[in-house]
Formats: sequence, C-alpha cells, structure tokens
Amino acid sequence: MFKFHKTSSIEFSRPLFAILLTTIMLAGLLATNTVRNLSREQQIMESFLLDEGMTLIRSFEAGARTTMMHDMMGGSLPIQTLVEETAKARRIAFISIVTEDGIIVANAGNHNPAADDNLTREVFKSRHPQTTMVDKKGSEPIFEVAAIFQSLPAEYPSMMGMMGGRHHWKNNSSIIDMLEKGRAVIHLGLRTEEFITAREQDFRHTLFMGTLLFLLGSAGFYFLFLYQGMRVTRTTLANMKLYTRNIIESMPDGLIALDSRDRIVACNPRALEFTAMTMDELKGNRPKDLFAGWPVDSLKERGGISSFSYTFLHGDGGEVPVEISGSPLLNDQGDNLGAVFLLRDLREIRAMEKQLVRSRRLAALGRMAAGIAHEIRNPLGTLRGFAQYFGSRADDDASKEYSALMVGEVDRLNETISTLLQFSRPRDPEFSRVDPGKLLEKTCKLLEYDFLEKEIALLLQGKCAPEIHIEADGDLLLQVLLNLLKNALNASRAGDTVILSCENDEKNLYITVTDTGIGMNREEREQMFDPFFTTRKSGTGLGLAVSHQIVEQHQGAFEVRSRPGRGTTVTVVLPRQQRLQ
Repeated sequence: MFKFHKTSSIEFSRPLFAILLTTIMLAGLLATNTVRNLSREQQIMESFLLDEGMTLIRSFEAGARTTMMHDMMGGSLPIQTLVEETAKARRIAFISIVTEDGIIVANAGNHNPAADDNLTREVFKSRHPQTTMVDKKGSEPIFEVAAIFQSLPAEYPSMMGMMGGRHHWKNNSSIIDMLEKGRAVIHLGLRTEEFITAREQDFRHTLFMGTLLFLLGSAGFYFLFLYQGMRVTRTTLANMKLYTRNIIESMPDGLIALDSRDRIVACNPRALEFTAMTMDELKGNRPKDLFAGWPVDSLKERGGISSFSYTFLHGDGGEVPVEISGSPLLNDQGDNLGAVFLLRDLREIRAMEKQLVRSRRLAALGRMAAGIAHEIRNPLGTLRGFAQYFGSRADDDASKEYSALMVGEVDRLNETISTLLQFSRPRDPEFSRVDPGKLLEKTCKLLEYDFLEKEIALLLQGKCAPEIHIEADGDLLLQVLLNLLKNALNASRAGDTVILSCENDEKNLYITVTDTGIGMNREEREQMFDPFFTTRKSGTGLGLAVSHQIVEQHQGAFEVRSRPGRGTTVTVVLPRQQRLQ
C-alpha cells in the first residue's frame, strides 16, 4: 500500500546553514572585540592612572621640598599638612608615606599602610613604581600607585643643614634623612569612578549590540523557518496533488466532477473512454445537455446520494453500459460545491451475465440433445441397413439410386447427431506439446482442394518461431481451425482471399482467420457461437458452438471483428501454458 509521509522536521538547507554560520561568526567577532576592547581599556586606564599618579607624586615631591624649606610651627613635620591638603582633591582617595622602617610619615584618606606592606617591600626591592587595584566593598575600586618618595634628589646636599633649619626638626632627623635619601615609599590612591562609568557604558553598548545581533539572528532564523515551513507545505501539497491525480487517473472506474452549477470541471481518462469525448468537449457543459436521458437533479431527489444505470452511445454504434453513483461535494460550512459521479463499467458484468444465461441454455440443450441423439441413432442404423438391403436386391437403376440416396442421407443425419453428441458430452482434452506452425500447415493442406475448387486464395502468414510450443490437444484445435476456415470459405466469393496467421507473446498464442467476405452485423456477431444458429441453409449451427466449447476447455477466448460487406476477423487467444484450475 502506498503511504504518504508528511515531513515533520525542518530540513537543514543551505540558507539555514549560511545564516547560522554568519550569526556564529558575528557573535564570535563581537565577543572577541568586546574582550579586546575591555582589555585595552583596562590597559589604557592603568597606564593613564599610572602616569597621573607619578605626575602627582613628582608634584607632591616638589611641594614637599618647598614646604620643608620653611619653618613650620609646632614640632610636627609640615609634610602632613601637605598630604592632607592634597588628599582633598576629588580624584585622590588617599596618600600615605611610609619609611623603610615602617614608620608612617604622613597619611590622609581611608588607607591602612600596614595592609600594603608587601607592595612597599616590592617597591624598595625593584626601585620602580608598582600598581595594584584595591577593591572597596560598596564602592568603586581604587587604583593604587606606590613609588619611591625622595624629598631631595640624591646629588643635592642636605638643604636643611645648609639653611640651618634642621633645629626645628631635631626630633625627626632620622625621618628627614630617609626622606632625603629616598628611603620612603609614597602610596597614592586614585579613584576610578569615571573609568568604571565609561567601562560600564561600553559594556552596556556591547550588551545592546549583542542583544541586537541576537534579535536579528533570531528574526533570520524565524523567517527562515517560516520559509522552510512554507516550502515543506508547498511540497506536501504538490505531492498530495500528484498522489491524488495518480489515484484518480489510475482508477478502473470513471470519474466526473461538477461545480455548483452542474457543469463539468474535471474527469479522468476512464470517463473520457466511456463517453468517447475529449475534455474540451466535456468541460463547461452540463451532463444533461450532452447525454440524452441523463437524470436531472438526481442528487436532490434522492437525498444527496444517487445511483442509476446509464448507457453511453458512441458514434460508431457502440454502447457502453455503466452504473453511475453520485454524491454531493460540500465544504466545512455545509455549502454545496458541486457533485462527483463514479462510472462503473458494466460491459464485463453484462458479458458474464450473458455467458451465464448462455451456459444454462447450452446445458439444457445439451441434455435434450443427448436424449434425442440416443433415441434417434439406433433407428438410423436400422434404416441404413434396410436401405442397403433393398438397394442390393433392386433390379432397376432407379431403385438402386434411391437406395444410395437414402444411405447418404442417413449418413449425413448420423454425422449431425455425432456432432450434437460431441457438443452435449465433450471429451476432455489430452494436453501435450503442440507446434503451432505444423498445426497451421496441416490445416491448410486438409482444406487446400476446397479453396481451389471455389477459386478462393488461402494464405498462411506470420508463422511462429520453431521454438514456440503450447500445451494443447492438437486434434481438438485442428477441429476448431477447420470450422473457422470452412466458415470463412462459405462467407467468401470467388477471387477473395482468406488469411491464416499466427503470432505470440510471452503468455499467449494468437491464431487469426481473416476473410474479405460478406461479414456480419451486430446481432449475428452476438449469436454466432449459439448452437443451431446459422446463416446458411445447409448448416447445422453446431460447428462454432463446438469450437467455442473447445477453446474454453483450453482456457482461451475468441476475439471477433466484423462489418457487413467488409469481411470478418476471428482471433483465437490460447495460453501457451495451461493454468492450474
């Protein structure tokens, strides 16, 4: 059974692969650029903050030198005041100065120098500035710069001693000495709020671009899925249409579809064969206008379902009896869209019905013929004996002639009775391998003088190949061919031609007898195999009946084509091998 499969998944096509690959590439590029931009921004921020920190540190060193040249009131170092004032700047989070001994020289802002002990040792060790990012809970990170703090360059002598100002800081001489010799580290914390804000803006922009790319990719996939779905649906509809059309065109029954106005809109080849018309002749017309006797409004009169018999009449006199079943076409709203009629060929059924009637009639005739032949045959033997007896004792020629005539008529009647007995009680065929070519040659030789006597040509054409054989009873088939050729001989006139030919295919053998004689009309063709039917005054009408019986015993059939005045063609179709019954 043919099964129609509907596609339930989207095929992985080239457009889908291209969009998927493009989306992945764009997402990869966006992610790579984002990481690179964030890394570059981090580097730029750290470099900028480092430069800014070192600038502030050098400025702070310069300010410290200037401050330390003045006498400060009190005993504290004036650098503390400078640190505190400097730390008030918005960008500076804290400033701390720590000596190598861990002494905090100055400190301003929220910073614990002891926590950066490792960073301080690293600065003393490398003698180069060090940076780190300090995370503050609840606030932005602090960028910390740690560098060597030296109030005076190494090549300068102690300015405090030269200026006599050291007596003010006599209690801090060691600290001043460390500051002058660069044995202290300054920790400068810079706020990164602006950079963090810019970074967040870049991140939001990247997030926006990623979301936009995702939406565009999703939209592309969505529309591609829609396109794929439409293509699958279109393919499914096309396959369904092709499937339906193949079913309709290969139906053994005819189909005629009507619209809501009862006009023909479609029909299959079988319906065209029944009507013997073309689609152009049928389309747009109503059946009742084309076919005489077509029931009008049959669907409405019978509650929407119609079934009736109809016979299509062809121009050549042929008839096609059909049984028509009709039903309305409705949409889901119950509105009438038209009707569809199925036409079933009844020719084979009618032929079978005729064959059944014929078989019953022949069976009755056979039983009657058997009884009559049995009752007549015995008296005929007695009559023949008496006729021969009286003829042998007759003295005059007239009596002998009458006696011989009586014997001849008794023999003729006995032959007729023998044929009748054969028809009523046919013998079973004895199947063997038969060469069709030799069978046809033998048949022609047996009737050669009969055709010469009537000046009618007998031609043997289309001989079968030597390797072709059939399973048949040769004697019975010979009787069939003799009967056919005798009928063709009696139907022909002097100068006519009778052709005996033979063809074959893989399954069947076709033996054809063609004459150019008087031909037969339709009524004669239908009755030609009936017993006792004959068009000749001297015929018994049993020859073709017996021949038909023999061919049926061989599981064969007759094909007859004939037209009055144009001759007759009779083809015997025989299977090359007998089928098991």
